[in-house]
Parts: sequence; structure tokens; C-alpha cells
Amino acid sequence: MEGERCSFFSWKYGHYFEFLSTKDLNIKVRCTLCVGEKVLSTFKNTTSNLKKHLESQHSTVKLTERVPPSGPKQRAVTSAEGPTPPKQQKLDFGAKPVSDEELKKLVAQYIVEEMLPINTVDSPSFRAIIKKIPTSVNAKLPHRTTFTSYLEKEFTEMERNLKATLNEIDFVSTTADIWTANNRSYMGVMLHWISRTTLERHKVALACRRIRGRHTYDVIGTEIENIHSSYGLLNKVVATVTDNGSNFVKAFQVYHPVMESDDETEEEESSPKDDDVTFSDLSEILSAENESDGQLSLPPHRRCASHTINIICTRDVEKHLTTNAESRAVYRSSTAKCIALWTKSSRSTLASETVEEISKRKLLIPTSTRWNSFFDAVKRIAEIPVGELNTLCTKLGLKCFKDQEYQFLHEYCMAMKPVTAALDILQGDYDLSRMTAGLPDAIVQAIQTRFAGVLDDKDALLAAASCPKFKLRWLRDAGRRERVKQLLTAECCTTAPLAKNPASVPSATTSSSQGEMDFFTFEAEPEEETYSAEKEVMDYLMSGYDLQILHKFSSIKTIFLKYNTPTPSSAPVERLFSLGGLVLTPKRNRLSDKRLLLMRYNHWFTRSTLLFPP
Repeated sequence: MEGERCSFFSWKYGHYFEFLSTKDLNIKVRCTLCVGEKVLSTFKNTTSNLKKHLESQHSTVKLTERVPPSGPKQRAVTSAEGPTPPKQQKLDFGAKPVSDEELKKLVAQYIVEEMLPINTVDSPSFRAIIKKIPTSVNAKLPHRTTFTSYLEKEFTEMERNLKATLNEIDFVSTTADIWTANNRSYMGVMLHWISRTTLERHKVALACRRIRGRHTYDVIGTEIENIHSSYGLLNKVVATVTDNGSNFVKAFQVYHPVMESDDETEEEESSPKDDDVTFSDLSEILSAENESDGQLSLPPHRRCASHTINIICTRDVEKHLTTNAESRAVYRSSTAKCIALWTKSSRSTLASETVEEISKRKLLIPTSTRWNSFFDAVKRIAEIPVGELNTLCTKLGLKCFKDQEYQFLHEYCMAMKPVTAALDILQGDYDLSRMTAGLPDAIVQAIQTRFAGVLDDKDALLAAASCPKFKLRWLRDAGRRERVKQLLTAECCTTAPLAKNPASVPSATTSSSQGEMDFFTFEAEPEEETYSAEKEVMDYLMSGYDLQILHKFSSIKTIFLKYNTPTPSSAPVERLFSLGGLVLTPKRNRLSDKRLLLMRYNHWFTRSTLLFPP
């Protein structure tokens, strides 16, 4: 009982109660503040009943807490204020104070990740917060000028680290685009590669540079080559992906070196005789070399597939619908009414509330640069029942949709949806009316026309065949499947390292160090099994579909890394510009802001390791 009494009276308000008795898990006490004999009951391990009694019956009494034997002075708490709030936990920054270098890194991480101006470090309120962090004796947050120098040093370290990583990578690709904001133009370049060990794709922001003057093909070509050469990438970039802009296309047409055909090469190699002697003018050779030194050399060009599909879904589809007599009128009238709905709801808050009230959803407003936004916006309207849709148009003072127009919207979404999911679904059967009956065929024809250079491109065929997920399964024609198989076999013969073919490497018995002792060698050493490209291709085609099986086929793995490194879209560099909108503003156009953008995209200060994966 004594132990129970001691446990009870350790409560901070226990001195207001007199212990009477205990039974099982209950304790009976008497309140000393009540007039008369007021007996209360509570559990041994809780005092909630007693606390409620004090709050309800003695709310006007100024209660004091029990003072521990060696604790601070009593603190008065008025019960009318409610329950005593829990003590605020103190910030714990670890046992060790933050050093000067750690403090700068933490602040740099905050500035870069949140895309804040560098002069934030001069803000008195920000510096007041930083002062609350326990630091070492000499640790002090620098001001803007010194902190800018620190960021410049970190940017240089990031570049050095990236260059060291690129020295260990054989194949890379880049995506490039030009972005204009606030009457200034910038070229952004992203770098992509596939890790040889993990087969995972990696990307980093390589550059964001100001472009002055007109965006002509020669300016674009010069800037791209300068960016590539600054990182030592001239012989490593397997392709550069851009949009279909005429200036980008012309730059690569002019400055990409055209390789001679195999026939021309064979003729040149077979024309001179073994005993023929050819004399050349030395001055002509030197002048030709000087001219070639000044000539730009760009990697192969790949057009952005997303941008190409966007053109198909806008220009080609609109051309088909407007030239077809069955669909011309209904296409124009239905889209005009959709545009009127989008315009009304986006410019009037009352109209927007009316749309949400009737249809229980908001309309999506399409943007001019993305076709899928137009598709999503039309689909949202087509999902509204025709009765509700016409009620909405009536309340907004717009023309109602006719049954034929509403049906056209549904058929348009039905025919265009496969483009956003999978192109082969276009081969399926659809129950379409005469208005849109020819639309799937028109889309297929547009795809075959605009992707004609890709469907039979050697690099694209090798990229698909060397990917375990596809191999040759996507080829329906047996003859074409055999041609791609032969193409893969020939590429394996070219890619196979010399170490796989011992016949091409001199053996120890024929080396010059043996000298005349070779004369007494009577038995030939057993030769190792020579490399067979046909066997590797057959084993690969009979293996599984997991990406990691490439580690078993070194030549095909090299082919995969080389031809799958280019990305099908230039969207990554557009995401860089999305971040750039937060930095490249009229008040923030210094060089440090552009470097801050690159460090933010690469997450330089928040990476688990400050080493880029090779």
C-alpha cells in the first residue's frame, strides 16, 4: 500500500487529494478542496477522473503544481485555462555542433532546392533563424558575395565530377532545345547514358546558355558543338534528339558528316594496285586539313517522336477531317462549340462555377503546344451527358450541341485514344460512322509517312532487336525478321572485342621474346574456342526477356548500350526549362542563376553520394 500511495502522490496535483484505501486496481481518495466528505475513485495508473473533478468543481481555484525534491520553483497554473499544454520539444541538431562547412552546405541545399535568390542569405529574418542552430566556434553564415563564391566552387566540383564519370562511359546521347522567356533566349542541353553495370538510365543537365541574335542553323550548330567539346563528348555522342524545328534539322543536315557508302569504300580500296605509287601535293593536303579543322561536326540527329506524333494528331488529322466532305462541317461546328465553352469558363468565374455546379467537374483548357491537352479537353466534354451539356450551354448563352456533333466528339476520342496508348491498337475494329470512318487509316498513313526514316533505320532496328523485351517478336514478316537477325549478327562481329578472338592475338610461342627457341616447338598449343557471333545471337534470342540477361551476352550488351542510349523524346530538356521559369526572370539573369538551375536539376546537394553513377 505504501508503494501505491507513493506512486499516486507523485502526480503534480496529488497533494490536493487524501489517500483513503485501495482495492484491486482502484484507489479511493478524498478531495481536500471540497466542503464535506467528497470521496472519489480512480485507477492506479491514471488520474483523468481526478483531473476532470478539479476542472469542473474548482475551476476558479488557482492550482499549483507539486515541486519535485530538487526541481525548480513552483509554477502557478490556472485550471480555467484548460489542461496544461505539453512541454515544447527542443530542436536537436545532434551531439556535435554544426561546422562551418556543414552550415554552408545546409543553406546551399535550401537555396538551390527551393530555387531561392542567393541574396536570401542577407535577409535578417533568415539569418536570425540560422543563429538558432548550434554551431562550432568559428562557424558563420557568409553574406551574398562570399556565398556566391561558394556556389561557384561547388558548381566547378560538380562539373569535374561529371567529367570524371564521362571518362568511364562509352556511349552518351543529348537532347537539346531553345527556350525564350522575358525577351531572352536560352539553349538547354541534357545528357543521357545507360549504366553498364545496372543497365539503368541516367540523365543530367549539361548546359543552359544564353543565345543571342537569330536562331539560325549555324548558331545552333556552333553552340551544340561547343557544349559537347567542353565535356569531351565529341566522339561519344551517338545521337542528339531535338524537335522538328527547321533550324535544328538544317544544322544537323549541314554539319553532320555523311559516311561514305560501303560500295564506294570497296571501290576505293580495290582500285590501287599493290605496286602502284600515288603522288600527292603536300600543300593541297595541308590546306584541306585546315579547312576540315574549321568545319563543325555534329553527331547523328534524331527527331523527337513526341513532337512528330503531335504533328500527326494536329496537322495531319485536321487536314483529313477538313478535306473529307463527310466530316468537314461537323468537325468545324463541334470544335467551335468546344472552344466557346473553354473560352467562357476560363474567362468568367461565374461561368466556371456554373460548369462545376451542373457537370460536377471542371473543364480542362487545352494548350497550344501539347496535342494531348486538346484530346483530354475534348474527352472531358464528351464525358458530360448530352442533356447536362446542353443545359450548361443554355445557361452560359452558348449554342447547344446537336446529336451529330456530340456523336462526332465521341468518335474522335475513340479514334485518337490509341495514339496516346499504343499505336498498334489502330489496327482494331471500330464502329464508326461515315464522319470518322477513314480517320484511323489516315492516322496510320501519317505515321508511316512521318516515321518512314525510322521504321527502316539501321540504328532503330538494332535498338529494338538488342532489347530483351522486344528482340524479334515485333516483326511479323518472316523475311524481315531474318534480315534484322543478320543485321544483329553482323553488328556483333563488328562489336566483339579482340579478346574474344584469340586467333587475332599473337600467342606466347610466336612472340619475338622466344627468339630462336621457336625452332624447337614441335606441338601446337590447343586453341581456345573462337568467338561465334551466330551462336551469341541464337543463345540471346532463345533466352528470357529480363533486361539483366544482357550481362551474359557482352557483344549484344554493347549494341544495346550504343543504340538505346538516345531517348525517343526531347521532353527532358523541356522539363529543365520548366524549372528555368522559376529562375530566369527579368530580375534573375546572372550567370550564378543559370548554374543554380543546373545544380537544382541535378540535385547536387541532396544526392546520396556526390558521385554520378557511371
